[in-house]
Amino acid sequence: MLNNIGLPGLLLIAIVVLVLFGRGKISSLMGEVGKGITAFKKGVGEGKEEEDEAAEARRVAAPEHGDTTPPGPATEHVHADATLDPERKS
Repeated sequence: MLNNIGLPGLLLIAIVVLVLFGRGKISSLMGEVGKGITAFKKGVGEGKEEEDEAAEARRVAAPEHGDTTPPGPATEHVHADATLDPERKS
């Protein structure tokens, strides 16, 4: 339904909106939209800064000997022959 709206249709809609709301109301509405976009960009920038600070703190707190793998559950060492013959006891 909306796929058939061309340039003349969009211009007609813009004129109707301008007549209904007036120039002042539309400009104040666009100003509010601009403020919202600015606040959104500021929030994204602050989030990025916090993420960078957290990454820097993790990098500084990381052990210096190069082992960066977290400790996991202990695993049992299985001999290679045990996988070939499951009935054989090691």
